[in-house]
Amino acid sequence: MGVRIKSTGVGRATDEYSIVELSARAARQAMERAEIRPDQVGVLINAGIFRDSNTVEPAVSALIQKAAGIGLDYEKSDPRSFSFDLMNAGVGVLNAVQVAQSVLETGSASHVLIVSGDTHPSLQRAAADDEFPYATAGAALLLERTDEPEGFGRVHTLTAPGTPGVQSYVDVNTMGNRGRELMTVEREPDFEARLLELAAEVGRTALAEAGIDPGTTALIASTPSDSFPAELADSLGIRSEAVFRPDLSQGDPHTAALPLAYDLAAEADELREYEHVLFVAAGAGPSAAAVVYRLPAPVGAAA
Repeated sequence: MGVRIKSTGVGRATDEYSIVELSARAARQAMERAEIRPDQVGVLINAGIFRDSNTVEPAVSALIQKAAGIGLDYEKSDPRSFSFDLMNAGVGVLNAVQVAQSVLETGSASHVLIVSGDTHPSLQRAAADDEFPYATAGAALLLERTDEPEGFGRVHTLTAPGTPGVQSYVDVNTMGNRGRELMTVEREPDFEARLLELAAEVGRTALAEAGIDPGTTALIASTPSDSFPAELADSLGIRSEAVFRPDLSQGDPHTAALPLAYDLAAEADELREYEHVLFVAAGAGPSAAAVVYRLPAPVGAAA
């Protein structure tokens, strides 16, 4: 048994900057594309970091769950759904895949919905800049069990010693009465180089365990810079044309980068020639994670 991506969804900041609403839009789109009802989602995991108005309580996952219409009925016979936040910077989505694999393998849920995304706490902007280097966007991965030879392999994780590389916090010395709309982000000068080294190491580990050829594998990776995925591909021996990125016109979508890139490539049918995708997530810590995903055989392909 494996765990595969049933569908994806996106929520782009066009008329709305709330990550609760954008993540809920992505969740609803994923359910609509999969033609499943909200009561068929047993677990919702939110991997987003930067929240509306720097919300601390309640868990943002509960707000997204409500906005997406999941688990809102309370009759005794109604299916049960629950949600929680899983926060680990840019690596959170793959950590959520790990949790989803465990949940789905027990048979306690038929579907797990992973949502991710970030927004500036002021809810007044969508594009990244030097002070806040993250774009506003929401994304969703709807996962299910499968008996087919496809889906996620084992998620590998790695952390590096030393300073975290990037830190985000509300500066109590300068926020005044604007603490709910400000966020300070500090990146160390060598952050990206340290992150690239770690991402390459964990990516090689995932490829080696899967025993697949990097030259015939697609890559979807975090996007702390426009060039990061291509530089990582070069380190791993993956062809430049096999690198798939999200829309970066507004900047780095951070926790939503991997699902946004997969959605874009899948919708355009650009993954058709590949059997595997290597997902590599990297972020503050520095930390990184990688997993090989075996794609479903194209419709009409020979068995």
